[in-house]
Amino acid sequence: MIRSFKRNMDDTLYPMSSGLNLACRKNIEEYMLQYLNIEESEVPRMCLELYREYGTTMAGLKAFGYEFDDDEFHAYVHGRLPYDSLRPDPVLRNLLLSLPQSKIIFTNADREHVAKVLKRLGLEGCFEGVICFETLNPPSEQTEYNEEKEGNGVFKVGESEPEEDAAADMAESDGDGFRPRSSILCKPSVEAFEAAIRIANVDPKKTIFFDDSTRNIVSGKAAGLHTVIVGSSVLVPGADHALGSIHNIKEALPEIWEGEEGEQLEQVIQSTAVETVVQA
Repeated sequence: MIRSFKRNMDDTLYPMSSGLNLACRKNIEEYMLQYLNIEESEVPRMCLELYREYGTTMAGLKAFGYEFDDDEFHAYVHGRLPYDSLRPDPVLRNLLLSLPQSKIIFTNADREHVAKVLKRLGLEGCFEGVICFETLNPPSEQTEYNEEKEGNGVFKVGESEPEEDAAADMAESDGDGFRPRSSILCKPSVEAFEAAIRIANVDPKKTIFFDDSTRNIVSGKAAGLHTVIVGSSVLVPGADHALGSIHNIKEALPEIWEGEEGEQLEQVIQSTAVETVVQA
């Protein structure tokens, strides 16, 4: 029985055509140039390479010793995004609310960005919680994670504590001497998925993960989740299902709604063979 769902947000709940993706990358490059004094000719290449290597450009910058405030970075990168380009999606809202299982957003973005996106899409109240940047990377002085999901868009379940140990592990050397590791915990690292599973207190064998990124799908599968690649009509490595659009979920996976609490779903999911490009 599938009891819960994890979803990426950017480019999974809304399309790349919204323009948020390109605007976010532009803001990151401007931040690198203006506040980190990185050579202008190096910024585009470095931005993309760090994203590919570390999951987010931010995580890569931290790995290479650049010091900056996380909140200030997010405020600069996300604070000027064209959120007005997002429109309410009542079809998706009704679809999400019809799902009998609990639903959780799992994103590398900060909580304020999550809250703005959900509000613009009209999806407030559709998710039981959000696991975001602050969830996996709490302030170092914070010893107990106790923020409720009230206005800040952060997921709280049980008595989970901050993932400080996991983040610290990420900061240790690779051992191969080729690249430094980042102090930031984020997708697509398997450690981030394992931390999210612990925080949400879910059984990965009974949880299905939707994402538009192949590398996130691979890591989600490695963490034991059922996986669905969104935005593709063909399977990618690690994916159990391919979904052209999140709006087609009911047609593509009707078994999710079948039977009481989806009694037959676990077997169906196992028998068949959405991160984001946003770099913040």
